[in-house]
Amino acid sequence: MDKFDVLIVGGGPAGSTLAHALSNTGLNIAIMDKADFPRQKVCAGWVTPAVMQELNVDLEDYAAKNVLQPIHGFQIGQLGQKLVRSSYPGEPVSYGIRRIEFDNYLLQRCGATMLLGQAFNEMERTDTGWRINGSIEAKLVVGAGGHFCPVARAIGSKGVSEIAVAAQEIEFEMTPEQKAECVIDPDTPELFFTPDLKGYGWIFRKGDYLNIGLGREDKSKLSGHVQRFAQYLKQQGKIPQDTPEKFNGHAYLLYPHAIRNIVKDNVLLIGDSAGLAYPQSGEGIRPAVESAMLAADVIRACDGDYRSQQLQAYSDLLQQRFGERQPAPGLMEQLPFGVKKLIAGQLMKTHWFTKNIVTERWFLHTHQEALPTYAR
Repeated sequence: MDKFDVLIVGGGPAGSTLAHALSNTGLNIAIMDKADFPRQKVCAGWVTPAVMQELNVDLEDYAAKNVLQPIHGFQIGQLGQKLVRSSYPGEPVSYGIRRIEFDNYLLQRCGATMLLGQAFNEMERTDTGWRINGSIEAKLVVGAGGHFCPVARAIGSKGVSEIAVAAQEIEFEMTPEQKAECVIDPDTPELFFTPDLKGYGWIFRKGDYLNIGLGREDKSKLSGHVQRFAQYLKQQGKIPQDTPEKFNGHAYLLYPHAIRNIVKDNVLLIGDSAGLAYPQSGEGIRPAVESAMLAADVIRACDGDYRSQQLQAYSDLLQQRFGERQPAPGLMEQLPFGVKKLIAGQLMKTHWFTKNIVTERWFLHTHQEALPTYAR
């Protein structure tokens, strides 16, 4: 029987960040994941400097072996309208990464025991915590397995949300011919909000790689929306005519509208398993990283006592950082669709709105300071 103080189920940024943050505590920590790493992960793949700062990533070291595409601007608008460009000279405002590389980089440095290629099947209570798959015991089990996290499912913490986002995307290495014809500026991703205001698509070049995708709050007929978006990009000459047609999908809950129990006796959920994606952009990496750092603070303070009343401090810290959960529709969501469409259509044509609100507040979160990095 393998025994650990903390078993983290999920080897993505949330899980590896938590393990790294706890690496100097003396706790015996393991990470379980059904996949072997490096593994492909569906994601647009950009992170802000704040995330790299929180993770204490040496950018020069990272870029030596991995794709690290500096971003100095965005082109944003509604689908079918002229895009509005916002530029940021000087230091990059974001970085393009490939999740297959980024996740593996974080995992390999985290210091935890690796239980890779092992699926989480079941958990049962013990006197000191939980027994997982009949062969692993842990005092604390942390769910870090994304939207469909098996730990969340095992404790009955199903996602109940008025706004759940489904997305499909593809990332592929361009041929020499495709690279020569590609008109996308690598340091300026392009974002296309849909006219029905239910999502947005994007196209982003990371060196030799091209990432294309679309996410929507309404997952009905998502594949059709994605196909039409890809066809539009081809007609505009933005992507190659021979772009692969098989897009991969994923889903996530938006923080203000997700109702999910995130603590239980000897159990805690972080990242997408806790439903933390930013509501406007759908970004999950920064909330995942920050939730792991906040969880580490609480786990340290618990001093081995992982009852729910001790872990409740984690829920409080999340609300302090990300705000109150709001299951009811907000003011803008209650406006008639025609009014919202008219307002959005006009705002998306303005440089002030696309730069100050969409880019800086919704996507870059420049209004929010990075959490302090652990000294290791």
